[in-house]
Amino acid sequence: MAGPLLATKLHVPTVRHELVARSRLTTRLTTAAESALTLVSAPAGFGKTTLLTAWLAEAADAERSVGWVSLDARDNDPALFWTYVITALRTAGPGLGAGALALLQPPQAPIDAVLATLLNDLHAMSTEVVLVLDDYHVIDAREVHDGMAFLLDHLPTQLHLVIASRTDPALPLARLRARGQLVELRAADLRFTPDEAASYLNEGMGLALTAADVAALEARTEGWIAALQLAALSMQGRDDLTGFIASFAGDDRYIVDYLAEEVLHRQSEEVQQFLLRTSILDRLTGPLCDAVTGQDGGKATLTALERANLFVVPLDDRRQWYRYHHLFADVLRARLLDEQSDVVPTLHQRASEWYDHNGERPEAVRHALDACNFDRAADLIELSIPAMRRTRQEGQVRRWLALLPNEVVRVRPVLSAGYAGSMLAVGETEGVESRLADAEQWLTAAGSSDGSFVDRSAMVVVDEEEFRRLPGMIEVFRAAHALASGDPTGTVTHARLALERSPHADHLTRAAAAGLMGLAVWNGGELEAAHVAYSDCSTRLLQAGHEADALGCALALADLRLAQGRLGDAMRTYERALGRASVSGDSVLRGTADMYVGMSEIFLERDDLTAAASALLRSQELGEHTGLPQNRYRTRVALARIRAAEGDRVSALRLLDEAELVYVSDFFPKVRPIAALRARILVAHGDVAEALRWVRETGRSVEDELGYLREFEHLTLVRVLLAAPADERSDLDEVARFLDRLFAATQAGGRAGSAIEILVLQSLAHRRRGDSASAFAALERAMTLAEPEGFIRVFADEGAPMAALLTGFVKRRTVRPYVHRLQAACATGSQGLTKPPSSLEAPGLIEALSERELDVLRLLGTELDGPEIARTLFVSLSTVRTHTQRIYAKLGVNNRRAAVRAAKELNLLA
Repeated sequence: MAGPLLATKLHVPTVRHELVARSRLTTRLTTAAESALTLVSAPAGFGKTTLLTAWLAEAADAERSVGWVSLDARDNDPALFWTYVITALRTAGPGLGAGALALLQPPQAPIDAVLATLLNDLHAMSTEVVLVLDDYHVIDAREVHDGMAFLLDHLPTQLHLVIASRTDPALPLARLRARGQLVELRAADLRFTPDEAASYLNEGMGLALTAADVAALEARTEGWIAALQLAALSMQGRDDLTGFIASFAGDDRYIVDYLAEEVLHRQSEEVQQFLLRTSILDRLTGPLCDAVTGQDGGKATLTALERANLFVVPLDDRRQWYRYHHLFADVLRARLLDEQSDVVPTLHQRASEWYDHNGERPEAVRHALDACNFDRAADLIELSIPAMRRTRQEGQVRRWLALLPNEVVRVRPVLSAGYAGSMLAVGETEGVESRLADAEQWLTAAGSSDGSFVDRSAMVVVDEEEFRRLPGMIEVFRAAHALASGDPTGTVTHARLALERSPHADHLTRAAAAGLMGLAVWNGGELEAAHVAYSDCSTRLLQAGHEADALGCALALADLRLAQGRLGDAMRTYERALGRASVSGDSVLRGTADMYVGMSEIFLERDDLTAAASALLRSQELGEHTGLPQNRYRTRVALARIRAAEGDRVSALRLLDEAELVYVSDFFPKVRPIAALRARILVAHGDVAEALRWVRETGRSVEDELGYLREFEHLTLVRVLLAAPADERSDLDEVARFLDRLFAATQAGGRAGSAIEILVLQSLAHRRRGDSASAFAALERAMTLAEPEGFIRVFADEGAPMAALLTGFVKRRTVRPYVHRLQAACATGSQGLTKPPSSLEAPGLIEALSERELDVLRLLGTELDGPEIARTLFVSLSTVRTHTQRIYAKLGVNNRRAAVRAAKELNLLA
């Protein structure tokens, strides 16, 4: 998200005092609020904004919240657009959209994940919200339109969207129209009627026009409000109003030009120059206007312009910031370019200097670019790069640099490297090496790499510290380029060069190099090497003061320890990270919530489902905004595994579906694909046919070449094959040989977590083949590895087959308490997979309750309200309502109190 938000863009414009009552339109808007979308589409000057502000003021309702965003061209940045939208929606409650806003912070999540989070919050709202997006015609970014279409397709009933635009937006209007979800107000609706024109001209503007004069002017302007306003200003002070109206003619464009000239000519020369020269500004405030015009009195002039109704719109209640009416501003700018084009660059230059002096560097850059002062713009961009990189605004840097002439960038090594980095950040790889070569040629005193002389006197460096970091940063960017190109070897090579070429005190560069090296070797299954690299990355980030980024490293370090079968070390990693987070200050560090999700998975593996659920609840209490982009995905996967362990197949699969929707790539290896997780749950619950479909779709087989990134899928394949009918699976001997290959690979890679799982599957495969001795030997070996770390679910998730195997094992051997723990867990798991818990079959029920319905029923017996129940269960409010209605139907009741009473009588709340 690019820079701080402008509060003025979220301010509902003030209702003008000369407003004409337009009940015919405000009534339509009130009725339209029952639909999904109201579109107010008309050319400039038809009073779209004025109508909407009047409607909101007239229809003010304590039960309804209003969010407003005045859009401009910069909002084509999807992150900035949705940040403004979500911030506007937060008028409905401070907690609304917190998780979605967090996902927009660096590293930014995909917009679909942001919107899914927002929609969940909106569905849980108890109040209605009206969101107005004004000037939507400035949006032309396909990504923004796609996000809006997604929002409209899933819009909850609590939210009504209003779009004001000069043109029809690129949204699925036809589909919404066909569904009856769209209400449209167009130019024909917005034009002043003769009565409205008379009210505006005579009452609002103080003109004593006859009915005939009003009718003539209304006919000539065709009710176009801006033309009427300009005409009214032109007529003030004239004696022959009828003659003026009679001579008035022309189409819209000429009307505007003519009347604008009439209005301007009636102003003093000083005011005319003020209007023209400040028209380059999107926002106006006294000191800024003074800086641009070179004159004093800007604040007083703005106040006088507002009082004179000269198309000045206040942007805040204190009258500090204003803007010109868009149509008037367009005319002023066109006139400025026509009459004083030579001063335009100077005006932009002054605006750039003012914004830079007042700490608004993005605006300073924009005006420098508009002034075509490319050297100044380049200086400002170079100085902005560290902050923009820290807040993950490389996309904005990329757009700025694309506007600079190549000859300006090439002599600036920091900008050339920054160009390459910004390209990589937005997914571009072509041209990266060329930019890095441009930067690198200035690093040697003698000349370029091909021996040609480079005159270093032509080099321009503004940020000396960034220049000193270039040798290491260039190699970091090359390492990232290699990783994006699927070249892990190249990634490691360049990451090592980055470490060699960066000063020991350059902690950020060295942290980036270590992290990239860790990713490369992790993808190849070299877990210990990855752990060493990520440990170095974490240490460096902490030394640089980047505590939040270090939490992301803790997540990676714990994941690596889990893959190595070291549950205790993983838990200690999370605990240490939480200890650092708790002393970092008053605010909760982003990533804190993820530590609890990771701890939940360890509790689950140790078969402590209560602690696992409590850890997830703690993560939820902190809020998704305290999680990294993968938080929503990881949370749903963890909860799905808990539900599966409880025997709730439906909820587990639904949660996996939700997880897939919110998945965000964070460059960590995707070692547990959702489709494979789903196949495991299907097998565990006896749906082998559906699991076999997954096998066919993926093409996985026992003949596959092995690889770390496919290991989870291969182990899932074995589970499916062991459960499948003989005519739909490989020969058991082939399965056994495949497991031997997998075990050898995990041993070589030090992946004890997978090794335990393989030994468990080997024991079941040998049992299927009738080889009890080999089955018991593999089982004992698995338990020997698993017991020190407390693994339970890796055995218990196999259900009845493992329970039977353990029973045979106990009969033949002297066993330790750990084996009895496994037996107990398998017995519980087996029962949960074969039939619902007995409490769900209580006599007196019309129909048995599902596991999730029982969860809802228990919470109905607490003081929690609907939204709180939804948050506790990680579901939407509408889902809770659906479950509640089903509970009422099954219990034969019609309210919450009766449901709780019936549940107590049936002993369902135990």
